Order: sequence, then structure tokens, then C-alpha cells
Amino acid sequence: MQNKKVIFQDWGLTDYQIAWDRQEQLFGETVKLKTDIRNRALALAGSDEIIEDAITPNYLVFCEHPHVYTLGKSGKAEHLLLDEQGLKEKNAVYYPINRGGDITYHGPGQLVSYPILDLDNFFTDIHLYLRTLEEAVILTLAHYGLTAGRYPGYTGVWFDADNERARKICAMGVRCSRWVTMHGLAFNVNPDLDYFKNIVPCGIDDKAVTSMQAELGRSVDMNEVKEILKHHISVLFGMEMI
Repeated sequence: MQNKKVIFQDWGLTDYQIAWDRQEQLFGETVKLKTDIRNRALALAGSDEIIEDAITPNYLVFCEHPHVYTLGKSGKAEHLLLDEQGLKEKNAVYYPINRGGDITYHGPGQLVSYPILDLDNFFTDIHLYLRTLEEAVILTLAHYGLTAGRYPGYTGVWFDADNERARKICAMGVRCSRWVTMHGLAFNVNPDLDYFKNIVPCGIDDKAVTSMQAELGRSVDMNEVKEILKHHISVLFGMEMI
């Protein structure tokens, strides 16, 4: 039985390690529950007994992080252009993590979204999952009169992807096990873009990074962006947001 209910949580400005641990806990609990339900179903195979509580929870988390660089499993450590002293000077930290993708930056003014979903509750297609998250960001930008799209061969959301002015506004990297997701997207609303100069963003050395603030020439209300993005995610996935 599919569960379309999604528990929304806003963690505010949260240390990356603390947020990662919270994610891992929710992710691990969901995977374990899903495994337990499957094992109980196998044990009852052929009987008329019904597992009444055979549903898994879903979560959508929004937050921001203090300055941090994270390296995905397919990334290269040399894509971080700072040594230990450089990180201290930038008041930043660095973590190799278990999502897909290369290196990226998180910091204040960037909206980070961690959907911890059992995709069996929605659709079991990781590519469609990524495209749907991208679409939610594209529609959010359209609300502000900004026309964004996709860059063939890459994940995330881009401006002018078809020419030499291509620039990325939203990076994505996910982990999925037993169709349960974690990690997610990093959407540049009002971050300090200078921090991106210390990495080769997502392993791409010839494309720029941008933000809503840079594109609009003004700061944007983060809470307003959160509400619009949350709305589009819920509609596109058919969620009942709690």
C-alpha cells in the first residue's frame, strides 16, 4: 500500500554533520522497517492474514548549512582547491560522503532539501526522481520570472545550458537503497558565490555557478522560496504534506 503522506521538517541553519546524522537515522529506520515488512510478508505468503501497518514513512527536510564542502563517491579530492589552512581561513569544513556526484559547496543562503522518501510510495525510477526534483526547482524559478532548464548529460538546474554562458543554480546528489532516498538538492538562493571559487563545482571546470540573488540583482526572501519549492515538490510527486 502506497503512503503519499510526507512529514515536512525545517531544520533551519544546521551543522552539516548533525544534519547528516539525522538523515542517516531517518533513512536507516525506513530501510529497516521496509525490510521487516517484506520479511513478514514472505512469512505470511499463502495465508489470508493482512499486515495492517505495512507502510513506510516519507520525509522532506529543508535546511541551510554553515560553510562546508562535500565530496561524493565519484568525486576527486583534488577538486577541492583548499588545504587544511585554507579551510580554516574560510571558516569551512570538508566531508567525503556517501551520495553520488562530485564536490559541492553548502553555506548560508543556499536552500538544501533532503527528501527521505520510499520511492515505492511514488514511483521506482531514480532518473524520473531526479528529473522531478529538477522540475520543482525550474517551476520555482519561473515564479520569479527566471527561465531555467536542464543541461544534457548533467544533473541539476541551469541557465543558458545551450550556449557558452551556461551556469548552474542547483546541484543534486542522491543516495538510494531499497528505493529509499537520502541527500538531495542544493539550491542557490542568496549564498556567497565566492566560496564556489575554492572548488571545481561538481567536477565541471568550465561552467559558472549562479544564484537567484545574482540573476535578479536583489536578495530573495528565503522563507518565500521554501514555500514555493515545497508546493511544487508536493504537487509533482502527488504528496500529502504534513
